[in-house]
Amino acid sequence: LLVGTLDVVLDSSARVAPYRILHQTQDSQVYWTVACGSSRKEITKHWEWLENNLLQTLSIFDNEEDITTFVKGKIHGIIAEENKNLQPQGDEDPGKFKEAELKMRKQFGMPEGEKLVNYYSCSYWKGRVPRQGWLYLTVNHLCFYSFLLGKEVSLVVQWVDVTRLEKNATLLFPESIRVDTRDQELFFSMFLNIGETFKLMEQLANLAMRQLLDSEGFLEDKALPRPTRPHRHISALKRDLDARAKNECYRATFRLPRDERLDGHTGCTLWTPFNKLHIPGQMFISGNYICFASKEEDACHLIIPLREVTIVEKADSSSVLPSPLSISTKSKMTFLFANLKDRDFLVQRISDFLQKMPSKQPGGSSGGRKASTVDPAPERSAVPPEASDQPASPGTPLCQSSSAQEAPTASQGLLKLFQGNSPMEDLGAKGAKEKMKEESWNIHFFEYGRGVCMYRTARTRELVLKGIPESLRGELWLLFSGAWNEMVTHPGYYAELVEKSTGKYSLATEEIERDLHRSMPEHPAFQNELGIAALRRVLTAYAFRNPTIGYCQAMNIVTSVLLLYGSEEEAFWLLVALCERMLPDYYNTRVVGALVDQGIFEELTRDFLPQLSEKMQDLGVISSISLSWFLTLFLSVMPFESAVVIVDCFFYEGIKVILQVALAILDANMEQLLGCSDEGEAMTVLGRYLDNVVNKQSVSPPIPHLHALLTSGDDPPAEVDIFDLLKVSYEKFSSLRAEDIEQMRFKQRLKVIQSLEDTAKRSVVRAIPGDIGFSIEELEDLYMVFKAKHLASQYWGGSRPTAVRRDPSLPYLEQYRIDAGQFRELFASLTPWACGAHTPVLAGRMFRLLDENKDSLINFKEFVTGMSGMYHGDLTEKLKALYKLHLPPALSPEEAESALEATHYFTEDSSSEEALRQEEQEGGGNEDVQEKRGEEKGTSPPDYRHYLRMWAKEKEVQKETIKDLPKMNQEQFIELCKTLYNMFSEDPMEQDLYHAIATVASLLLRIGEVGKKFSAQPGRKPRDGAPEEGEPPAPDPVQDPAPELQPPAAGDPQAKAGGDTHLGKAPQESQVVGDGGGGEGRGSPSQLLSDDETKDDMSMSSYSVVSTGSLQCEDLADDTVLVGAEARSPPAPTRCGGTVDTDWCISFEQILASILTESVLVNFFEKRVDIGLKIKDQKKVERQFSTSSDFEQSGVSG
Repeated sequence: LLVGTLDVVLDSSARVAPYRILHQTQDSQVYWTVACGSSRKEITKHWEWLENNLLQTLSIFDNEEDITTFVKGKIHGIIAEENKNLQPQGDEDPGKFKEAELKMRKQFGMPEGEKLVNYYSCSYWKGRVPRQGWLYLTVNHLCFYSFLLGKEVSLVVQWVDVTRLEKNATLLFPESIRVDTRDQELFFSMFLNIGETFKLMEQLANLAMRQLLDSEGFLEDKALPRPTRPHRHISALKRDLDARAKNECYRATFRLPRDERLDGHTGCTLWTPFNKLHIPGQMFISGNYICFASKEEDACHLIIPLREVTIVEKADSSSVLPSPLSISTKSKMTFLFANLKDRDFLVQRISDFLQKMPSKQPGGSSGGRKASTVDPAPERSAVPPEASDQPASPGTPLCQSSSAQEAPTASQGLLKLFQGNSPMEDLGAKGAKEKMKEESWNIHFFEYGRGVCMYRTARTRELVLKGIPESLRGELWLLFSGAWNEMVTHPGYYAELVEKSTGKYSLATEEIERDLHRSMPEHPAFQNELGIAALRRVLTAYAFRNPTIGYCQAMNIVTSVLLLYGSEEEAFWLLVALCERMLPDYYNTRVVGALVDQGIFEELTRDFLPQLSEKMQDLGVISSISLSWFLTLFLSVMPFESAVVIVDCFFYEGIKVILQVALAILDANMEQLLGCSDEGEAMTVLGRYLDNVVNKQSVSPPIPHLHALLTSGDDPPAEVDIFDLLKVSYEKFSSLRAEDIEQMRFKQRLKVIQSLEDTAKRSVVRAIPGDIGFSIEELEDLYMVFKAKHLASQYWGGSRPTAVRRDPSLPYLEQYRIDAGQFRELFASLTPWACGAHTPVLAGRMFRLLDENKDSLINFKEFVTGMSGMYHGDLTEKLKALYKLHLPPALSPEEAESALEATHYFTEDSSSEEALRQEEQEGGGNEDVQEKRGEEKGTSPPDYRHYLRMWAKEKEVQKETIKDLPKMNQEQFIELCKTLYNMFSEDPMEQDLYHAIATVASLLLRIGEVGKKFSAQPGRKPRDGAPEEGEPPAPDPVQDPAPELQPPAAGDPQAKAGGDTHLGKAPQESQVVGDGGGGEGRGSPSQLLSDDETKDDMSMSSYSVVSTGSLQCEDLADDTVLVGAEARSPPAPTRCGGTVDTDWCISFEQILASILTESVLVNFFEKRVDIGLKIKDQKKVERQFSTSSDFEQSGVSG
């Protein structure tokens, strides 16, 4: 508190306004601030308003308290009215919050698109000193600001960079939140409500991880219910995030479809007829369901789909049963809730939702249920099929409608078809046991109800743990997983998918075909075409429904087991429940979910079996076992009839069971594992143990297990009964709770996704050719900066081409790409060739040069190639890069004529163009073209052979030589001079450089003139008649004339004279309007050379070369076509009567030779620049850019 008070005393932003109007009555010690102002004028205005509107009214009150109350009420009313007018419609963020958001934007330079979620007062520990300040949590960043005793601390961390987030208490730090990124550890403490803050940070970090995983940009969930009275000091976003978290928890608890949204919940009691009690708990209501969860975890869970509800009525209140509500369903069950606080409102909500329910679901017409296996008691008789819209329980499948029958779908579990109908009696004791199980379930159905509306209690779990009888397995899996709800609400969906996906070819279908015959080949159901065809249809339909997952190995094993116990449609919906809800992210390309749970398993091993944990780490066993155990739910590692019992429990309890059983298996083999010397030995121990887990109660004929080969040791290990294993796992490890697992999943997800991102970074960096010149560390830093730019476009750049979803299935190199605007920002901060206001123009040219496939996006490899050209290599290489920036395709449409028209004049065999392209291709990016084409045609993405071919081709490309570069014409040369001028303007050696470049420019202009005499004149035509196809290109000027002209020394007056004489000609050649220079905008050298007095004639003459040249260029831009020296376009009459000297041209060797004569220029280009410092600066300003980039379409022309 002391720190908090100090903060207010010392905080510069907490200063009192210089002018205030206060209200204080005579006897009171308290005064109220009525108005404040920063100037006398402002406060006088307030006073006049008070005189006119308030003071007269006060005289009518008798006592002073009334006056105070009235004044306070009036002022509050005015403020509220004012705020209401200020706030945009639909935005309920309270005033104080708006203020904090503005403060945050200003403080950290965040753009308009960055939304604040909440802010908290807390301390940041800098060393051992706490800095009191404000923590701002925005959608994409965590920001902290503190200004104390003149010391300022400002921190910004992107959520996507967070690698660890946890709440901990140590001696050094009181209860604190720790936030780690790859390069720093931050501790925050002294929160008023640390729990709430941590939960919110967790949600935001989670959203960022999801964005990295499948890059669904964070969207405000519009369908979330809005509260009727907005809370003070809570932003709309914070409420939305809370609602989102509640929704997720609600859906997970009751296994509801992913689009179900919680409307509200209230405390109540539920009458449970089976034990004649009123159980306290919570009632939850959403669009399609009413659910109940008891306070005691196992006492009772209930799900009532509104589609089943027939009557909702308010019963009479009594002292025993206050405000009761009874709900009846089609299956003749009645549920009695009582102690409801807001009963009338509740009934109103339920009836609203009931009215929205479709009156009759399609699919109901196809007939009801077949006779149930149990004869229901008379007082709960089944509804006749005609009266029922849909069956309430999945006891037997819906009869398939005729459309679905066209494809031969398996309408019942394959087990029934392939098991021979031997009556139970023949199976002896096992048959009797199975019969008893069925009987106990029938009694359970009788007491607790059957179908979706069954009361789920501790008794239900007991029965599940004893093993579900074969005949009921399919029905109960559908119920407990929530798949039944989705199946009933989407009738015909599966048949439709099958129809759509039949005959379609994709990468997924190819993989499915490959794995079909590996799915439980030992089971008779999959040794013939019927089973295989059913499996093919279900997997293909799912790949079609969810292309982001498509098909992943292990799905075939799980699906084949689902098909044994249910129809195809049921198996499909069970697969949906598994992949999308119960095992999130398990079956995507990078099996992230399974890696996350593997991390949890390692953590649990440390907690429960500490002595084994270290040994397992050394042997590296956990990573090998857990993936196969978790991905296939033990089906691939245990005899089938034993693993199915684990699947029973999994559908009822979720992932917790799998973790418990895995721990129990390690525990049972502890001694042997501690004695193992390597991974292979440990795997053999576990493999042999798992092969001998048997289910002695199974009535199906035993299926030979493939792993059984492992057990052919000297003495087979003892058999383990699966029910004993389950019992032990519940006795020893049942302390695991679903909420704790979710918490651990979050922590591991940060780790897993960040390590995957690191792997991606390493592979991209490895794909960069060795001759690029940057060190591995520099490349990794550049990659981080590049990725940050891409992600920023996703946060704020709604309309940018890069803002579209990133596809994680693409090769790593293609996942992050940036557009021209973003490249311009990066170029400006990283280039060693800063050209002041001319930089964006240069950046635009560089981007066009790098963008090989013309899709307006470049990948990291292309980006690095461009950067390398400026940083590495000798003088020749750097000049070559600069030279190419002033030839097509780099020269932009504004600088030359529209590129589209210009391309018509390129000759067919412009080999030099090709060479230029090829060198860039060496930097990579031609995979891009192929890939794009592949996607456009709708075929599958290219396979690895394609990439191998591409790499082979890249390796063959020969380095281009100086001779391959096309020649440059006068206009392009003038552009080059202009760039050089701008480049030198900030340099300490500015004067010398200007002298040197003036000398070189005038020399080169003369060389060009001489060269003209050697070249034959091409046929000329007026501009309007476009040249014919066959027009011969102008022959290259003869031998390099540079050696003939002795280059004059820097101070040689001849050079100056030469420069000036040429200048004398220039105005006659192109007489331009005096103020034409305005067209140059910010690129104009006149601005750069503002201090004319300090420059001598030489620098001024050099200025004139550029300026007249560029004016000429500006003036002719519309009428001339600029091309490399290979194809010279015919000259055009200009608007002002001047002409461009189109025969004038110069080669790269001539430019190089001339520059080599000036040591100051040579030194400028050969000086080493450290990119590391520039990257550091860029990281600092990473977040401080405006949403629309300034130079997007600005008029800055070269």
